[in-house]
Amino acid sequence: MPMYKPNSYRNVKLDVGVGGQVLDLETAVKDGVLDGVGGGVLVSAGVAEKLDLKKMIEELESIEVPSVFICPISLDPMEDPVTLCTGQTYERSNILKWFSLGHCTCPTTMQELWDDTVTPNRTMQHLIYSWFSQKFLAMKKRSEDVQGRAIELLENLKKVKGQARVQTLKELRQVVAAHSTARKAVLDNGGTALVSSLLGPFTTHAVGSEAVGILVNLDIDFASKSNLRQPAKISLMVDMLNEGSIETKINVTRLIEMLMEGSDFENENLSSLSLLVGLLRLVKDKRHPNGLLAGLGLLKSICSHESVRGSVVSIGTVPPLVELLPSLNSECLELALYILEVLSSIPEGRLALKGCASTIPNVVKLLMRVSEACMQLALSILWAVCMLAPEECTALAVEAGLAAKLLLVIQSGCNPELKQRSVELLKLCSLNYTSTIVISECKLTRTIQ
Repeated sequence: MPMYKPNSYRNVKLDVGVGGQVLDLETAVKDGVLDGVGGGVLVSAGVAEKLDLKKMIEELESIEVPSVFICPISLDPMEDPVTLCTGQTYERSNILKWFSLGHCTCPTTMQELWDDTVTPNRTMQHLIYSWFSQKFLAMKKRSEDVQGRAIELLENLKKVKGQARVQTLKELRQVVAAHSTARKAVLDNGGTALVSSLLGPFTTHAVGSEAVGILVNLDIDFASKSNLRQPAKISLMVDMLNEGSIETKINVTRLIEMLMEGSDFENENLSSLSLLVGLLRLVKDKRHPNGLLAGLGLLKSICSHESVRGSVVSIGTVPPLVELLPSLNSECLELALYILEVLSSIPEGRLALKGCASTIPNVVKLLMRVSEACMQLALSILWAVCMLAPEECTALAVEAGLAAKLLLVIQSGCNPELKQRSVELLKLCSLNYTSTIVISECKLTRTIQ
């Protein structure tokens, strides 16, 4: 039986995927394919010896790892690499499990093994440890640098004014948006209160825009939220919602929604026509569809306050939302249907839905094409509209194909509540629209009793 000789890094192969060329590890290290592992020499032996490989692999989960360090079985980085007689290297636990299942072949080449001995590949293990140590320490250094920079910017913010303040805020916003460690540094060093203090009746939009951009990336505590709910600060946010850039509008929308969470937000702030009009403009703006989700999210939160619903209807919210329904993705669609369903609970909302020619056909089209949650909302909207003017609206609904859709819902595996609402709506259609026509529209041959 041929004797197996442990591989050194000189004969472990690496497919680098460039024109199908296979390189050995020595060439890969020399050419920088492994980002200068340097033959496995640790940057700082004193520090590196204390680092745990498993922890480093978890911390660097999102980083691209050289393919030579990946176990062909699990496709995860190896911690304890062992080599078979075929020259292929695997994670010890994975290859032993392969053997325990009764296999006597090499998983990669499928060659039958003449020797089932697994030999620790110390060179590979050293390379893996060295590479992850370098990346981990570099990441830690960057993290510390980012934290230090965030704290430095906070200190600068206490001193600078005018355009220098805008520039400092802008840099802080960029750092906070990109790094979780910077966000933590800002929170731990009183950054939320400092940035919030810059918002007020005399704040320029340039300063306000950058400040809001920072705040939406932070986990704001209760006290800071209470401070930000001051009328002067909300008034500034509403102004920026109406006059700012699209990025500012989205950030303001997200911040106001954050301030509404778990709080009895003042109704006078919610019913402000400037806020509602600015929000509706954001939702309707076809040039910037990225503002739609944020706008619908805040509009949903506002509509949860019953006293504000009349104001939401009065600014003409219903028709544009109805027209948007066919083009919305699933997330935005559920938000839009929720808003329309809530507005259908008040007389003004039902009248606005009935008065929009597209309401019934657009909502009917959604049935059996969306989630059960969306269908529940859609049926509730249709019920509210049809009950307002049964003869007129049920005729329009049946002509739009409602009866057939309802029968499909009843026969499907939907939840009982959804089926019950469908039965009630179908009965309403049959009472106000002759059975013969309902049958014709459904393309059925039996009578609906």
